[in-house]
Amino acid sequence: MSYARYVALGDSFTEGVGDPDPTRPNGVRGWADRFAAALDRAQGGGLSYANLAIRGRKLRPILAEQLDAALALKPDLVTIYAGANDIMRPKVDLDGILADYDEAVRRLVDSGAHVVMFTSADPGDTRIYALVRRRFERYCARVRQIAARHGATLVDYWHIADYRDPRMWDTDRMHMSAAGHQRMAIAVLDALGVAHDLRPLPLDPLPARTVRQRIADNARWTVAYLGPWIKRRVTGRSSGDGLAPRFAELTTPS
Repeated sequence: MSYARYVALGDSFTEGVGDPDPTRPNGVRGWADRFAAALDRAQGGGLSYANLAIRGRKLRPILAEQLDAALALKPDLVTIYAGANDIMRPKVDLDGILADYDEAVRRLVDSGAHVVMFTSADPGDTRIYALVRRRFERYCARVRQIAARHGATLVDYWHIADYRDPRMWDTDRMHMSAAGHQRMAIAVLDALGVAHDLRPLPLDPLPARTVRQRIADNARWTVAYLGPWIKRRVTGRSSGDGLAPRFAELTTPS
């Protein structure tokens, strides 16, 4: 298939956080930009692209703010990822938000769009994520069911082994690095069966770290990233407060 209008929905994963580019809106590039440009080249041009994703958004705000706006653009291709920010909260009505997710995907499919969905990455069993890993497993199982029920293409992020490499993650350890975003763009193209020219970005060798260095790295990360993240959760603030969608209207991908 070829596509004429592609719209990306979601949170920081789709906005592009972790893949900095000061020349682009919100200062990031991300896998959706990379995917859209590669898809446009593969089709010989003619693709229009919008990205409505905003970092920090939970599932229901994503649907409330982005779903109708996306449908108004009459896309024939939609990517959507939502729910990770809900799962990381102390309490979450997982069944309730996934029922809303299911209905949103139905609306997108009924509009005539082909939908691409994603499981989450496997957060691993570190002390930080051990308490929520079972939630992520439940979430992924339901997303696979929703995708199958509506004929959506599924990118099973959980099972992409490349993301076990720390170089695929930004220094905040929560968002993909530029290499991770490039890898995700490749995964989406491959899932759709698109012949493309993207290749993984080169990776620097992993530096050797002593136990003392790893402890110091973890302490710096806690101060620089984990502490502010917890403070936003406690105060009800979001990293996306005040931000507008990067591409609210259809544009030529680059």
